[in-house]
Amino acid sequence: MIKAEESSTTHRRERSKQMYEEAAEVMPGGVTANIKYFGPHPIMMEQGHGSKLYDVDGNEYIDFLLCYGALMTGHGHPSVYTAVTEQMYSKGTTIFGTPHQLEIDMAKKLIDLYPGIEQVRYCNSGMESTLLAVRLAAAYTGKPKLAKFEGHYHGGYDQVLMSVNPDESKAGSAEEPVAVPDSSGIPEKDLDNTVVLPFNNIEAAEKRLRAHADELSAVIMEPIQAGFIPAEKDFIERLRELTKELGILLIFDEVKTGFRVALGGAQEIYGIQPDLTTLGKVLGGGFPVGVLGGKKHIMELCSPKAGRDILTAGSGQEKKPDPFFHSGTYNGHPTTLAAGLATIELLEEEGRMESIFTRTTKLRQDLEDLYHSWGVPMQAMGWGSIFNIVLTEEPVRNMRDMKKADTDLRRRIDEALLEFGIYSKPMNRYSLSTAHTDEDVDKTVRAHEKALKRVLGE
Repeated sequence: MIKAEESSTTHRRERSKQMYEEAAEVMPGGVTANIKYFGPHPIMMEQGHGSKLYDVDGNEYIDFLLCYGALMTGHGHPSVYTAVTEQMYSKGTTIFGTPHQLEIDMAKKLIDLYPGIEQVRYCNSGMESTLLAVRLAAAYTGKPKLAKFEGHYHGGYDQVLMSVNPDESKAGSAEEPVAVPDSSGIPEKDLDNTVVLPFNNIEAAEKRLRAHADELSAVIMEPIQAGFIPAEKDFIERLRELTKELGILLIFDEVKTGFRVALGGAQEIYGIQPDLTTLGKVLGGGFPVGVLGGKKHIMELCSPKAGRDILTAGSGQEKKPDPFFHSGTYNGHPTTLAAGLATIELLEEEGRMESIFTRTTKLRQDLEDLYHSWGVPMQAMGWGSIFNIVLTEEPVRNMRDMKKADTDLRRRIDEALLEFGIYSKPMNRYSLSTAHTDEDVDKTVRAHEKALKRVLGE
C-alpha cells in the first residue's frame, strides 16, 4: 500500500500531471467521462483502501467522493471481495448469459426493502435505469411527454439532459422554467417533449402539470435533489396525489439516495410509493449496475411473452403484437449482483446504518461550527450519509437558490483541501461509508481549518 508522509503539509502531483498530459493525447480531454475532469488537471489515482485513496505521486487522501457515492462500504471491503471471488470460482465463469439464482435473490431483496417495487429489471447503470423508466412510462400511458424538475439530473441522454444547470437568462421564470439543453446535439423534439417543473413549489408545479396532463406520461424526480436538497414533505405528498389524479406516473430516481439515506431509499423516509423506482451506485458494490423497479401491472409490460421477438425472424413472429423491448447482454451480471448482495447484507447489520449517519451528522455539525467561527456563512445540507457544503445562510430549496451561494469561495476551499489530503471533486457533495472513522472526521475538520486559513489569508 502506498503511504503518504504524515508530516507533509501539501501534496505534490507532478506524476499525475504527466499522466494527464499523456491521457489527453488518447482520450478527449484526458478523461472517459466529463464529470471526472477538473482543472488544472484531475488527480490520477493508484490505489484505494477503506476510506482512503492514494495517487500516483504517493499522496494519501480521505475519500469523500467514493466514486460519486457508490462505495458505501469503502474501498475493497473483504466481505464484498469474498462474495465476488466465491461467485466466480464456485460457478466457473464470470457470466452465464442466462437467467440465474442471484437475479431472483436480489429482486426479492429489493422488493422487501423498497415500498414502491413489486418487480424489477436489471441494467448496467443508473442512467440506463432512468432511460428504461422513461420509455416504459410512455409505453404504458401512451403519452409522449415527460416532466422533470429544474436542477435534477437523471443521466446523460437527450430527453433528460436539460435544465440541470441552465443559464438563468435562458431558463425562464422560477414559476415557469423553460427547457434548456445542457449539451449540444440534443434534438428539438426532445425540448418539445420535456416539460420542466419548479422544485419545491407545488402551486406552480401543479399549474404546469394540469396544463399538460393529457400529454404527460410521467414525472421523474430526485426526491432529494442531488442527494442533499430534500423535497419538502407537503410538496412531495401533494405531487403524489396530483400524479395519481391526472393519470401521470411518478418516477423516483433513487440512484443517489438508494441505501444512502435509508435502506429503502427516500421513499421509505417520505412514506410514499412511486410507480417506478430507479436504482444504481451503492447497489453494485463497486461494479456497474442499474435497476428499474415498479408496480407489477406496469413492469409486466416488459415481459417478452407479451409480443414478438424482434431479433428472431420467421416462426410466426410477424403475427405477434409489437413488444416493449428491453435487453442487454450484461443485465443481471452475477458478479455485480454478488457484490451488491454482500453490500446490502453489511448495511443490514444491526446499528450499521445508524453508525454511518451518526458520524456524518457529527462531521456536518463540526464543519458548520468551524465555518461560523470564521464568520463564513455555511450550511452542511444533506440527509443520511450524504451532504454538501453550501456557503450561504439563506434557505436553499432548489437549483436557483443554490446559485446564490458563494461558489467561488467554495471552489478555492476545495482546491486547498486537496493539498491537505481531503478528496472530492471540487464543488461535489460528500459521501461517507462504513470505512470512515472518527479519526477521519477529526482530520477532515482540521484540514478544513487549514484550508480556511490559506484561502482567507489569516
